[in-house]
Amino acid sequence: MLLLTINYVPGKEIEALGIVKGNVVTSKNIGKDFLAGMKSVVGGELKAYTEMLSEAREISTQRMVKEAEAMNADAVIMIEYSTSGITEGAAELIAYGTAVKYK
Repeated sequence: MLLLTINYVPGKEIEALGIVKGNVVTSKNIGKDFLAGMKSVVGGELKAYTEMLSEAREISTQRMVKEAEAMNADAVIMIEYSTSGITEGAAELIAYGTAVKYK
């Protein structure tokens, strides 16, 4: 499955099949949350949250691809990611794009 952030597939004529998405709501355990809170006092990268978002991106991308495969798509174009807070300590990450088939 070809995944692109552009709105076309170079060298291919395409037919749009529809929007596909994958999402995940994730949080860190209380211990890592506490340590991240302490780190925010002194500054620096919050590695536990960086890792959490990286994992969430991977899961949401896989779910989006699975949806595209169910539509027999050859590629997903115009891929974007968005995040939002759900509750304190939990966030949703969604991947979405347009599933396309080569003509």
